Amino acid sequence: MDKKQLRKRVIALMIPILIQNGITNLVSMLDNLMVGRVGYADYTGVSVANQLIFVFTLCIFGAVSGAGIFGAQFFGRGDHKGLRDTFRFKVLFCLVLTAAAALIFVFAGGQLINMFLQGEGEARDIALSFERAKSYLNIMLIGLLPFTLVQCYSSTLRESGQTILPMAASIAAVVTNLVLNYILIFGHFGAPALGSDGAAVATVISRFVELAIVAVFTFRARAKNKFIVGAFRSFKVPLPLVKQIVLKGMPLILNETMWAAGTAAVGRYYSLRGLNVVSAYQINNTFFSVFSVAFMSVGVAIGIILGQMLGAGEIEEAKPTAKRLMRFSVFLSIGVGAAFAALSPFVPQLYNTGDDVKNLATGFMLICAATMPFDAYANAAYFTLRSGGQALITIIFDSGFSWAVSVPAALILARFTDIPILPMYAAVQSLNFLKDVIGFVFVKKGKWAVKL
Repeated sequence: MDKKQLRKRVIALMIPILIQNGITNLVSMLDNLMVGRVGYADYTGVSVANQLIFVFTLCIFGAVSGAGIFGAQFFGRGDHKGLRDTFRFKVLFCLVLTAAAALIFVFAGGQLINMFLQGEGEARDIALSFERAKSYLNIMLIGLLPFTLVQCYSSTLRESGQTILPMAASIAAVVTNLVLNYILIFGHFGAPALGSDGAAVATVISRFVELAIVAVFTFRARAKNKFIVGAFRSFKVPLPLVKQIVLKGMPLILNETMWAAGTAAVGRYYSLRGLNVVSAYQINNTFFSVFSVAFMSVGVAIGIILGQMLGAGEIEEAKPTAKRLMRFSVFLSIGVGAAFAALSPFVPQLYNTGDDVKNLATGFMLICAATMPFDAYANAAYFTLRSGGQALITIIFDSGFSWAVSVPAALILARFTDIPILPMYAAVQSLNFLKDVIGFVFVKKGKWAVKL
């Protein structure tokens, strides 16, 4: 595959994913802004609850991605039955994960929320933030099931090279979410003003809308989506495939979960610097998710392209392809980072918070912009290593690095020093350069380039 063909293939895969994730994150940002206009306690509460939900979403992403390694390779060699069995495994396993997450949030949600509200702040603000977070989390529990099933459908469609339907379903969902946010958060058109609870209700409804669209249209196009034909007549998955997914995919599921937990742990240590840090950190993360979708989409495209190439036996061609795609991801992130930095003085002004929160948010954004190329390279390396099912290497590189380096660094700086939050954040973020070095070594060795 020459550079021109590769570029066309990447763009064909990347653009729909970018549009889907970009619109999703954009509406999430607008949702975030609307809640931020309600009040400080609502915003802080939602920020904390979303950090917990983030761990769940990454866990589900890990589950569908771990099984998806096989899905992409099955499709690459035209094995529709294998793709169908992989889809079934995703549904069954993700339903178990969703049930487990719901039980944890129901019985331990309060304790988990309290972990993020241990920093300095007024007792009344902390109590009110806890109340808002608990209420928001309880409503969001209803949306866990449709979210899970959407991921099972959408990931399988992408593995078979179909990105338009997931994109269309996502656009419909985010438009629904945005309209309902406007109505339910502020109480327009005669509806009650529910504040942060209104944001949760809107999100839950939008997830059911997305599931209905992706499920119905996948089945209606069953001549094209052969994996869905008879997918629910039986939930039997061949034992050899289950063993393969467990051996190759389960470590990746564990990796995503542990990485998300590590990210949450680092966020908790940041929160020890004060309640205002929680809000400022969330402002940064919200807008980062909108801008980072560019290089994140390239990462997803890398996983699909390399997975299909490896499944088709194009082992040697996959190696230089991976390097070109990784370079493209980094160059793209430089431009995105520059735009992110340019907007950093203005974005925090949109929130109904104090000047201390706004100034901290600007600082977080500038640091994030400077380190964005590191994130882009690490993301591209991760999807490259994952495409060949190199579970142990992927764990060492991703969640292993998080728990061995990032989490201890945040812990030491938070507990044993008086360093201000911004230098602390910069120090932890800059450690991703070491992760890039590790990723470069692993990718260069080429052990990931195998046919499963």
